[in-house]
Amino acid sequence: MSIPYSPLPLRASHSGLQRRHLLAGLPALAAVLAAPRLARAAPATPIEIWKDPSCGCCHDWITHMEANGFRFTVHDTGNNAVRARLGLPQKLGSCHTALVGGYLIEGHVPAADVRALLQQKPKALGLAVPGMPVGSPGMDGPAYGNRRDPYDVLLVARDGSTRVFKSYRT
Repeated sequence: MSIPYSPLPLRASHSGLQRRHLLAGLPALAAVLAAPRLARAAPATPIEIWKDPSCGCCHDWITHMEANGFRFTVHDTGNNAVRARLGLPQKLGSCHTALVGGYLIEGHVPAADVRALLQQKPKALGLAVPGMPVGSPGMDGPAYGNRRDPYDVLLVARDGSTRVFKSYRT
């Protein structure tokens, strides 16, 4: 006579019904324990952007940012008026202007630098990549022959002065 396998020690004090309930729950418990732990995704960071409705590189920058956890509100009205209203000097301008966490983001700033800005929380107007350097996010990829020109991400002080936040060199 063989004794059936039971993963739990069966005690004389357990009734047959209690044992069945204990054993019935084991497959579900095993599945939960064996499943890979899913990291809870952080909520997307809201960002607002002003751009020209027909600008393809702005769309590509948005795609880069969304892939890095940002969620957009888009204004296809151009960015000259908002840039002036926010106090960014014209010489630092690019094709789009964004606001995130109280900071201005001008041009093709990499998502990692925006994240660093939001973590560091400097007293500043924001970050800018003046012009449209080839190789920056949104200005990269096959359409540009995978070329990478050097460029700087500038930290813009409230008085309009700048310092290099991060340099990108090939």
